[in-house]
Order: sequence, then structure tokens, then C-alpha cells
Amino acid sequence: MPRLHLEPSVTDESLAESFAQTGNVELAGDLFERYMQPVYGVCLKYLRERDAAKEMVMRVFEKMVAELPHVTVNAFKPWLYVVTKNLCLMELRSRKSARIREQRWGDRMHADVENDVSRHLYQQHDAHVLSEALRDCMTRLNDHQRECIELFYFEELSYQQIADSTTLETGKVKSYIQNGKRNLKICMEKKAL
Repeated sequence: MPRLHLEPSVTDESLAESFAQTGNVELAGDLFERYMQPVYGVCLKYLRERDAAKEMVMRVFEKMVAELPHVTVNAFKPWLYVVTKNLCLMELRSRKSARIREQRWGDRMHADVENDVSRHLYQQHDAHVLSEALRDCMTRLNDHQRECIELFYFEELSYQQIADSTTLETGKVKSYIQNGKRNLKICMEKKAL
């Protein structure tokens, strides 16, 4: 089918109306040919990547062909600019959402892998290694912390029973146990256990 070549004097609006009535894609092609460079410029301004801008030009053309039969366009140039701008903004929002999803996925994967590695390393240490490390860390506690932790965890005495068997008040016993646990945790972490 031979390509129609329209007079430049034919207005954009009349071309759009003719396309909307006939569905002749060549009319839309002629119309779009007039605006391909400006549309590309707008796309490049928003997307800042040449390949993405070229791809968006094609999407704008597809959108124009799909929309023109269903709308009345009184001023084609501003209408096409709005269509172009909206498609570019939608693309940018889509990219941002994809980056956020990828970041969240990456963070979750990193945490899962880190937990799996930690769990695996912890399980690799046998009871003897852990016991030796705990004994060493216990010797680093001050006397009151060590005594209270031994009585509470190994002898299974209550705070009150520990206070009764030592010269310490119940509140002090509780404090020595909490501080001792924290110091043990720090010591064990330094040993990477």
C-alpha cells in the first residue's frame, strides 16, 4: 500500500481526527513523524538514558494510537506532551519501586544468609569449645558477678536464696547477675562464639 504524504498545511488536530475516524495507522504515523524528535527530547529529559528514551518514544506512539480514537483532542501538541510526560513519570515511579523492592529483597537475603552462617558456625563448635570459652569468660567477671551467676545458673538458687547465703541485698544480687550476663555476652562475642 503506498504511503500517504500529507501536506504540511494539514493541522495536527485534523490528522488526529482523521485517524480517530478511519483508524488508518499511516495517518497516525505521519502525525507522530512530526513530533518524534520533540517527544524523544522530552523522554530523554525525564529518563536521562538514550536507549530508555528511544523505547519510550515507541510506547508514546503506541499510547497515542490507542488513545486517539477515544478522546477529542483540541490541541494536539500539548496533549501529546502530557501523554509523553505521564508515561515517563510512570516509568520513573516503576523504576523507583523496583529499586526499593530489590533493596528490601537484598536486605532480607543478607540477613537470612548472615543468620544461616552464624547458626552454622555456632553449631560447628562442640560443647567442649563452648564450655572452655564460657569458663574463660567467667574468670574475667568480678568476684560478686561470678559468684551470683554460679549460684543462680549452676546451683539454681533464687535471688532471695543468693542474698541469704551471701552478705548481698536482693537488689544487688539481681544487678550483679544482669551485669555479669552482659559481660559474659560481650566476652563470648569477642571470641566469636
